[in-house]
Amino acid sequence: MKKFKTIAVGIAIFLFATNCFAQQKTENIIVITTDGFRWQEVFGGMDSSIANNHKFNQGDSTFIFKKYWAETPEERRKKLLPFVWSTIVSKGQIYGNRNLGSKVNVTNPYWFSYPGYSEIFCGHVDTAINSNDYKNNPNTTLLTFLNHQPKFKNRIAAFAAWSAFDRILNKPDCGFPVTSAFDKTGGQNPSAKENLINKMLEDSYRPWDDDECLDVFTQYEAMEYLQKRKPKVLYIAYGETDDWAHGGHYKDYLEAAHHFDKWVKDIWNYVQSQPQYKNKTSLFITVDHGRGTGDEWTSHGSKIEGSNQIWFAVMGPDTPAKGEVKTPTQIFQKQFAQTIASLLGLQFTAEHPVANAISAIKK
Repeated sequence: MKKFKTIAVGIAIFLFATNCFAQQKTENIIVITTDGFRWQEVFGGMDSSIANNHKFNQGDSTFIFKKYWAETPEERRKKLLPFVWSTIVSKGQIYGNRNLGSKVNVTNPYWFSYPGYSEIFCGHVDTAINSNDYKNNPNTTLLTFLNHQPKFKNRIAAFAAWSAFDRILNKPDCGFPVTSAFDKTGGQNPSAKENLINKMLEDSYRPWDDDECLDVFTQYEAMEYLQKRKPKVLYIAYGETDDWAHGGHYKDYLEAAHHFDKWVKDIWNYVQSQPQYKNKTSLFITVDHGRGTGDEWTSHGSKIEGSNQIWFAVMGPDTPAKGEVKTPTQIFQKQFAQTIASLLGLQFTAEHPVANAISAIKK
């Protein structure tokens, strides 16, 4: 009898594992971040108190109100982020509306970029990473882990507007291409479009010197790579939402967010048009940190209240369409890495601890 029970248990385990494998539909993933973009605008659209403030509206509140104002938060957010509040809300999940009790927070104590991005990709808080000028990340990132898996090896790439991603992702040792700031794209065999991007990048305006390029270049580099080289894992990091906010340019901050939304739409429409990607690709979208409120909306860091408050969205074949999450939740940034790995059917392991995945996002 015991023998039969053992066989039955073995069969049950095999069937369970087979069923789980059969249900796994995500074969590719695209991770997207837009630096320091506040949850307040994501869920409420433009903030009229900031738009009316002469210190921040760049002397053009008329433009801001004409393009982004509406009577309700739901209307305003859809004007600002039409793709998020049409396609993603209908096909995916969006977390972080604290007005509804959906809370997402960074775990690191610093509340600025390098520690935030490291937390996203390592699933772990390394308190030694306490500066944006920190050396090459000594922790294993999810992207490096994936590049050691046979299915994903040499099928990973990262594109970032900010040069610090060379260190955040440990470009010298990560094993996959990282194109940041004013790096040339296309490697040793650039396409005609990549040659044009490189020339335009070289001749472009540099509002943040050599540290960061305009997001439009990062978008076009990433899209050309996606179309030409068909990676299975792609990371795209936009930066203008943070840069314009630090400068107190609310009009430019909103415009950067609006462009970001349009570019996510372009990416999604492309992958859904390709047999390799269609209904086999998940998007995971988030930010590295939040920002303050009122006059402190321009800033963030451990002394700025609220800048540890973030948001994220996810959409793909293994994610139920729950839309805007309206039930009380508490999720942490360090959970993102394992969550992304779980969408690919993997368990992310490293020499450091890795926080658990967010179980609610999968079927």
